[in-house]
Amino acid sequence: MRISARNQIRGKVTAIKEGAVEAQVTLDIGGGQTVVSVITMDSVANLGLKIGSEAIAVVKADSVMLAVD
Repeated sequence: MRISARNQIRGKVTAIKEGAVEAQVTLDIGGGQTVVSVITMDSVANLGLKIGSEAIAVVKADSVMLAVD
């Protein structure tokens, strides 16, 4: 797969919370950090995602917000 997006984060699927139409898929990206993506149930099936699957989170955003305590 070739893609122009530069913000790619590799991880392993640790949870899939299925809904009627969408699922929350959690990726462990290492260092105690996770990324959660909401995708359609069709996409979960088409990608063959299951607990333990390797996946890449691709982040495409118009802006990135920062915050501090």
